Amino acid sequence: MIRNLILTAATTLLLLGNTFAGPRDDKEKEVKIKTSAVCGMCKARIERNLAFEKGVKEATLDVKSKVVTIKYNPAKTDVTKLKANISKTGYDAEDVAADEAGYNKLPGCCKKDSDMGHQ
Repeated sequence: MIRNLILTAATTLLLLGNTFAGPRDDKEKEVKIKTSAVCGMCKARIERNLAFEKGVKEATLDVKSKVVTIKYNPAKTDVTKLKANISKTGYDAEDVAADEAGYNKLPGCCKKDSDMGHQ
């Protein structure tokens, strides 16, 4: 009798816990972020570093438009973290300026003021 009561109480608590937890936002999302990338080396660097970001499923940079399209799991990361990743890599990410230390590590052709970026 007591065992059945405990089992019933435990089941009720589990059901209530799932009800009040709310819906989980773990569906894949996509975001497009404008960067300061200028060449193929930039593309490789940004895509590689985003691949190491927890929750990123796919990242593809279009060098011509300078826009990186990122598919990610919002339960594991968010747009703020994605922009921070791009910034730390040395590139602007829309309203987030490139991290100075990251920018200084970039090869000359990848810098915003390089001749490559103005062609």
